Amino acid sequence: MIDHDHRHTVELRRTGPLTRIGALVLRHLYLLRGSWPRLLELIYWPTVQMILWGMITQFLVTESVWVQQAGGALIAGVLLWDVLFRGQLGFTLVFLEEMWSRNLGHLFVSPIRPIEMVAAFMLMSLIRTLIGVGGASVIAILLYHYSIFDMGLPLIAFFFGLIVMSWALGLVVSALILRFGLGAESLAWFLVFALAPISGVYYPISVLPDWVEPIAFALPSAHIFEGMRAVLIDHVVRWDLLRHVFLLDAAYLVIGVAVFLLAVRIARQRGLLHQVGE
Repeated sequence: MIDHDHRHTVELRRTGPLTRIGALVLRHLYLLRGSWPRLLELIYWPTVQMILWGMITQFLVTESVWVQQAGGALIAGVLLWDVLFRGQLGFTLVFLEEMWSRNLGHLFVSPIRPIEMVAAFMLMSLIRTLIGVGGASVIAILLYHYSIFDMGLPLIAFFFGLIVMSWALGLVVSALILRFGLGAESLAWFLVFALAPISGVYYPISVLPDWVEPIAFALPSAHIFEGMRAVLIDHVVRWDLLRHVFLLDAAYLVIGVAVFLLAVRIARQRGLLHQVGE
Protein backbone atom coordinates (compact mmCIF):
# COMPACT_ATOMS: atom_id res chain seq x y z
CA MET A 1 0.00 0.00 0.00
CA ILE A 2 2.83 2.38 0.89
CA ASP A 3 4.66 1.61 -2.38
CA HIS A 4 1.48 2.22 -4.37
CA ASP A 5 0.91 5.59 -2.69
CA HIS A 6 4.54 6.52 -3.25
CA ARG A 7 4.33 5.67 -6.97
CA HIS A 8 1.10 7.65 -7.25
CA THR A 9 2.77 10.68 -5.67
CA VAL A 10 5.76 10.40 -8.00
CA GLU A 11 3.44 10.22 -11.02
CA LEU A 12 1.61 13.37 -9.87
CA ARG A 13 4.88 15.22 -9.51
CA ARG A 14 5.86 14.24 -13.06
CA THR A 15 2.72 15.80 -14.54
CA GLY A 16 2.84 19.38 -15.79
CA PRO A 17 1.59 22.34 -13.73
CA LEU A 18 -1.38 22.90 -16.04
CA THR A 19 -2.50 19.31 -15.52
CA ARG A 20 -2.31 19.67 -11.75
CA ILE A 21 -4.14 23.00 -11.84
CA GLY A 22 -6.79 21.53 -14.13
CA ALA A 23 -7.26 18.54 -11.83
CA LEU A 24 -7.88 20.81 -8.83
CA VAL A 25 -10.28 23.02 -10.78
CA LEU A 26 -12.12 19.92 -12.01
CA ARG A 27 -12.47 18.69 -8.45
CA HIS A 28 -14.19 21.92 -7.42
CA LEU A 29 -16.36 21.95 -10.53
CA TYR A 30 -17.64 18.49 -9.59
CA LEU A 31 -18.26 19.79 -6.07
CA LEU A 32 -20.16 22.78 -7.46
CA ARG A 33 -22.20 20.63 -9.85
CA GLY A 34 -23.27 18.31 -7.05
CA SER A 35 -24.38 21.06 -4.63
CA TRP A 36 -27.48 23.09 -5.55
CA PRO A 37 -26.97 25.52 -2.62
CA ARG A 38 -23.58 26.53 -4.04
CA LEU A 39 -25.05 27.07 -7.51
CA LEU A 40 -27.90 29.08 -6.02
CA GLU A 41 -25.47 31.25 -4.09
CA LEU A 42 -23.59 32.21 -7.27
CA ILE A 43 -26.77 33.60 -8.84
CA TYR A 44 -28.35 34.79 -5.62
CA TRP A 45 -26.14 37.66 -4.43
CA PRO A 46 -26.00 39.67 -7.67
CA THR A 47 -29.75 39.25 -8.17
CA VAL A 48 -30.75 40.33 -4.66
CA GLN A 49 -28.36 43.28 -4.68
CA MET A 50 -29.67 44.43 -8.06
CA ILE A 51 -33.33 44.21 -6.96
CA LEU A 52 -32.77 45.79 -3.53
CA TRP A 53 -30.69 48.74 -4.70
CA GLY A 54 -32.88 49.19 -7.74
CA MET A 55 -35.88 49.62 -5.45
CA ILE A 56 -33.96 51.96 -3.14
CA THR A 57 -32.81 54.10 -6.08
CA GLN A 58 -36.32 54.29 -7.51
CA PHE A 59 -37.72 55.31 -4.14
CA LEU A 60 -35.08 57.96 -3.44
CA VAL A 61 -35.53 59.50 -6.88
CA THR A 62 -39.30 59.88 -6.46
CA GLU A 63 -39.55 60.46 -2.71
CA SER A 64 -36.52 62.51 -1.68
CA VAL A 65 -38.70 64.78 0.48
CA TRP A 66 -39.91 61.76 2.41
CA VAL A 67 -36.32 60.83 3.25
CA GLN A 68 -35.69 64.29 4.68
CA GLN A 69 -38.77 64.01 6.88
CA ALA A 70 -37.96 60.46 7.94
CA GLY A 71 -35.02 61.45 10.10
CA GLY A 72 -33.30 58.26 11.19
CA ALA A 73 -35.65 55.90 9.33
CA LEU A 74 -32.85 54.46 7.22
CA ILE A 75 -30.59 53.89 10.24
CA ALA A 76 -33.51 52.39 12.17
CA GLY A 77 -34.23 50.13 9.20
CA VAL A 78 -30.63 48.93 9.13
CA LEU A 79 -30.61 48.18 12.87
CA LEU A 80 -33.96 46.39 12.87
CA TRP A 81 -33.03 44.39 9.78
CA ASP A 82 -29.92 43.29 11.65
CA VAL A 83 -32.17 41.88 14.39
CA LEU A 84 -33.71 39.55 11.80
CA PHE A 85 -30.38 38.67 10.18
CA ARG A 86 -28.40 38.23 13.42
CA GLY A 87 -31.21 36.31 15.06
CA GLN A 88 -31.46 33.81 12.21
CA LEU A 89 -27.68 33.57 11.83
CA GLY A 90 -27.20 33.20 15.59
CA PHE A 91 -29.63 30.28 15.72
CA THR A 92 -28.14 28.54 12.70
CA LEU A 93 -24.52 29.09 13.73
CA VAL A 94 -25.10 27.46 17.11
CA PHE A 95 -26.53 24.47 15.25
CA LEU A 96 -23.59 24.49 12.83
CA GLU A 97 -21.11 24.60 15.71
CA GLU A 98 -22.49 21.24 16.81
CA MET A 99 -22.12 19.86 13.28
CA TRP A 100 -18.60 21.26 12.80
CA SER A 101 -17.47 19.70 16.07
CA ARG A 102 -19.10 16.34 15.16
CA ASN A 103 -21.15 16.63 18.33
CA LEU A 104 -24.63 16.48 16.83
CA GLY A 105 -24.92 12.69 17.04
CA HIS A 106 -23.87 12.76 20.69
CA LEU A 107 -26.52 15.37 21.48
CA PHE A 108 -29.29 13.28 19.96
CA VAL A 109 -28.36 10.19 21.97
CA SER A 110 -28.12 12.23 25.18
CA PRO A 111 -31.13 12.85 27.48
CA ILE A 112 -31.72 16.25 25.87
CA ARG A 113 -34.81 16.31 23.68
CA PRO A 114 -34.93 17.98 20.25
CA ILE A 115 -37.45 20.57 21.48
CA GLU A 116 -35.12 21.40 24.41
CA MET A 117 -32.29 21.83 21.92
CA VAL A 118 -34.48 24.23 19.95
CA ALA A 119 -35.15 26.26 23.12
CA ALA A 120 -31.41 26.44 23.89
CA PHE A 121 -30.62 27.59 20.35
CA MET A 122 -33.32 30.27 20.59
CA LEU A 123 -31.85 31.58 23.83
CA MET A 124 -28.36 31.71 22.34
CA SER A 125 -29.75 33.49 19.28
CA LEU A 126 -31.36 36.11 21.54
CA ILE A 127 -28.12 36.65 23.48
CA ARG A 128 -26.00 36.97 20.34
CA THR A 129 -28.49 39.39 18.76
CA LEU A 130 -28.66 41.61 21.84
CA ILE A 131 -24.88 41.85 21.93
CA GLY A 132 -24.49 42.54 18.21
CA VAL A 133 -27.38 44.95 17.63
CA GLY A 134 -26.92 46.58 21.03
CA GLY A 135 -23.35 47.46 20.17
CA ALA A 136 -24.34 48.81 16.74
CA SER A 137 -27.08 50.94 18.35
CA VAL A 138 -24.57 52.56 20.69
CA ILE A 139 -22.25 53.29 17.76
CA ALA A 140 -25.17 54.91 15.87
CA ILE A 141 -25.69 57.23 18.83
CA LEU A 142 -22.02 58.20 18.96
CA LEU A 143 -21.48 58.64 15.21
CA TYR A 144 -24.84 59.86 13.92
CA HIS A 145 -26.56 61.18 17.07
CA TYR A 146 -29.50 58.93 16.37
CA SER A 147 -30.95 56.63 19.01
CA ILE A 148 -33.26 53.86 17.97
CA PHE A 149 -34.40 53.71 21.60
CA ASP A 150 -36.32 56.97 21.04
CA MET A 151 -39.07 54.83 19.49
CA GLY A 152 -39.95 53.73 23.03
CA LEU A 153 -42.19 50.75 23.72
CA PRO A 154 -43.00 49.99 20.05
CA LEU A 155 -39.31 49.14 19.63
CA ILE A 156 -39.78 46.18 22.00
CA ALA A 157 -42.65 44.86 19.89
CA PHE A 158 -40.62 45.32 16.69
CA PHE A 159 -37.62 43.57 18.22
CA PHE A 160 -39.51 40.51 19.41
CA GLY A 161 -41.53 40.33 16.20
CA LEU A 162 -38.30 40.12 14.22
CA ILE A 163 -36.49 37.77 16.61
CA VAL A 164 -39.36 35.26 16.52
CA MET A 165 -39.38 35.42 12.71
CA SER A 166 -35.62 34.85 12.76
CA TRP A 167 -36.09 31.72 14.88
CA ALA A 168 -38.61 30.33 12.39
CA LEU A 169 -36.13 30.94 9.56
CA GLY A 170 -33.28 29.47 11.61
CA LEU A 171 -35.26 26.31 12.23
CA VAL A 172 -35.97 25.83 8.51
CA VAL A 173 -32.36 26.55 7.52
CA SER A 174 -31.05 24.15 10.19
CA ALA A 175 -33.45 21.49 8.94
CA LEU A 176 -32.16 21.93 5.37
CA ILE A 177 -28.54 21.68 6.54
CA LEU A 178 -29.37 18.56 8.54
CA ARG A 179 -31.01 17.04 5.47
CA PHE A 180 -28.46 18.04 2.81
CA GLY A 181 -25.27 18.25 4.89
CA LEU A 182 -22.66 20.97 5.26
CA GLY A 183 -22.79 21.62 1.52
CA ALA A 184 -25.94 23.63 2.33
CA GLU A 185 -24.41 25.69 5.14
CA SER A 186 -24.17 28.78 2.91
CA LEU A 187 -27.96 28.99 3.30
CA ALA A 188 -27.32 30.28 6.82
CA TRP A 189 -25.81 33.46 5.39
CA PHE A 190 -27.78 34.25 2.28
CA LEU A 191 -31.30 32.82 2.52
CA VAL A 192 -32.64 35.59 4.76
CA PHE A 193 -31.49 38.29 2.34
CA ALA A 194 -33.98 37.04 -0.22
CA LEU A 195 -36.64 38.61 2.00
CA ALA A 196 -34.99 42.05 2.17
CA PRO A 197 -36.39 43.44 -1.12
CA ILE A 198 -39.97 42.51 -0.18
CA SER A 199 -39.74 43.43 3.52
CA GLY A 200 -39.72 47.18 2.91
CA VAL A 201 -36.65 47.74 5.06
CA TYR A 202 -35.66 51.03 3.40
CA TYR A 203 -38.80 51.98 1.50
CA PRO A 204 -42.60 51.56 1.86
CA ILE A 205 -44.24 48.43 0.52
CA SER A 206 -46.21 50.65 -1.88
CA VAL A 207 -42.99 51.02 -3.92
CA LEU A 208 -43.20 47.33 -4.87
CA PRO A 209 -45.17 46.13 -7.91
CA ASP A 210 -48.83 45.54 -7.12
CA TRP A 211 -48.58 41.77 -7.57
CA VAL A 212 -45.69 41.60 -5.06
CA GLU A 213 -47.45 43.46 -2.25
CA PRO A 214 -49.61 40.50 -1.07
CA ILE A 215 -46.46 38.35 -0.93
CA ALA A 216 -44.70 41.04 1.10
CA PHE A 217 -47.55 41.35 3.59
CA ALA A 218 -47.42 37.58 4.17
CA LEU A 219 -44.15 38.29 6.02
CA PRO A 220 -44.06 39.67 9.57
CA SER A 221 -41.06 41.81 8.60
CA ALA A 222 -43.08 43.87 6.09
CA HIS A 223 -45.63 44.79 8.77
CA ILE A 224 -42.84 45.65 11.21
CA PHE A 225 -41.02 48.04 8.90
CA GLU A 226 -44.28 49.68 7.87
CA GLY A 227 -45.05 50.08 11.57
CA MET A 228 -41.56 51.49 12.19
CA ARG A 229 -42.09 54.23 9.59
CA ALA A 230 -45.51 55.02 11.05
CA VAL A 231 -43.90 55.62 14.46
CA LEU A 232 -40.99 57.68 13.08
CA ILE A 233 -42.90 59.78 10.52
CA ASP A 234 -46.54 59.91 11.63
CA HIS A 235 -45.84 59.38 15.36
CA VAL A 236 -48.57 56.76 15.62
CA VAL A 237 -48.48 53.11 16.66
CA ARG A 238 -50.15 50.86 14.11
CA TRP A 239 -51.68 48.21 16.38
CA ASP A 240 -53.30 46.53 13.39
CA LEU A 241 -49.86 45.88 11.91
CA LEU A 242 -48.53 44.54 15.20
CA ARG A 243 -51.49 42.17 15.45
CA HIS A 244 -50.65 40.77 12.03
CA VAL A 245 -46.99 40.46 13.04
CA PHE A 246 -47.63 38.22 16.01
CA LEU A 247 -50.24 36.10 14.25
CA LEU A 248 -47.84 35.46 11.38
CA ASP A 249 -44.95 34.88 13.77
CA ALA A 250 -46.92 32.26 15.68
CA ALA A 251 -47.83 30.44 12.46
CA TYR A 252 -44.28 30.51 11.06
CA LEU A 253 -42.72 29.42 14.35
CA VAL A 254 -45.01 26.40 14.54
CA ILE A 255 -44.12 25.53 10.94
CA GLY A 256 -40.41 25.99 11.65
CA VAL A 257 -40.45 23.73 14.71
CA ALA A 258 -42.44 21.09 12.81
CA VAL A 259 -40.00 21.16 9.86
CA PHE A 260 -36.98 20.90 12.18
CA LEU A 261 -38.42 18.01 14.18
CA LEU A 262 -39.36 16.23 10.95
CA ALA A 263 -35.79 16.68 9.68
CA VAL A 264 -34.44 15.25 12.94
CA ARG A 265 -36.70 12.20 12.67
CA ILE A 266 -35.67 11.59 9.05
CA ALA A 267 -31.99 12.03 9.95
CA ARG A 268 -32.33 9.42 12.70
CA GLN A 269 -34.12 6.98 10.44
CA ARG A 270 -31.55 7.33 7.64
CA GLY A 271 -28.50 7.51 9.88
CA LEU A 272 -27.56 11.03 8.76
CA LEU A 273 -26.55 12.38 12.16
CA HIS A 274 -22.97 11.20 11.80
CA GLN A 275 -22.80 11.92 8.06
CA VAL A 276 -22.47 15.67 8.12
CA GLY A 277 -19.99 16.13 5.31
CA GLU A 278 -20.53 17.94 2.04
